[in-house]
Amino acid sequence: MRIVRELGSSHAWRLSQGELPDGRAVFVKSAVATGGVPHLFTSEAAGLAWLAEPGAIAVPEVIEAGDERLVLTWVEPGDATAEAAARLGRELARTHAAGAAGFGASWPGFIAELPMGNEPADGWPEFYATRRLLPFVRRARDAGQLSAADAGLVEQVVERLPGLAGPAEPPARIHGDLWGGNVLWTGERAMLIDPAAHGGHRETDLAMLALFGAPHLATILAAYHEEAPLADGWRDRVPLHQLHPLLVHVCLFGEAYRGSLLDAAARTLAL
Repeated sequence: MRIVRELGSSHAWRLSQGELPDGRAVFVKSAVATGGVPHLFTSEAAGLAWLAEPGAIAVPEVIEAGDERLVLTWVEPGDATAEAAARLGRELARTHAAGAAGFGASWPGFIAELPMGNEPADGWPEFYATRRLLPFVRRARDAGQLSAADAGLVEQVVERLPGLAGPAEPPARIHGDLWGGNVLWTGERAMLIDPAAHGGHRETDLAMLALFGAPHLATILAAYHEEAPLADGWRDRVPLHQLHPLLVHVCLFGEAYRGSLLDAAARTLAL
């Protein structure tokens, strides 16, 4: 495959654009920098296909997926317009509403190159506690990135999670890592990339969009709420849903995200 140019990646994968025999351009993730983590790319491919099933939201087409590389159709980026943002809000709501068989997924979970448990759980509080929060708290504590007191603050959230989670909702079909960098704007609409897709809580995707900011966020949220109204108190629960991505960032990048994590935990406990 002819490499046209190499692109940067937040996870240090070597990315390149090549061309298929039919002339289509492609986007390639190589396992060179990740050491060929088993199932990493096939998990991403499964998530993309699953998000595409309802036909509501745009994702790249998977051309090839294996342990060595992931090949996707190339998407030419464009401007982030208010119209595309409103469309994204509606399409995300419809994708969530397509639902999931349960909380979790049938494929292995990853966020960046870190593994995540996707084994099913009986409800979202149990899933979020045992598959998303506690494993990353332990990882960060064992690595010295969080003190015992820091970890204890997040563990207090876990203990109170059933009462903090808000009204029970059925499992939604969520992207799972929907920060602004995983929204590819093409002018007329937005396309989602790099999912950690699973059956989860729909507020998780919205909280992730807010964590590091996204163009026209208010427009996205307004269109989403108009399409599928959110439960009362959802804004207050944003820090709860941001705990997992902040823990991931502590595990990946250390001290720089510790303060944000502890602030989110304290705000959640104050609910």
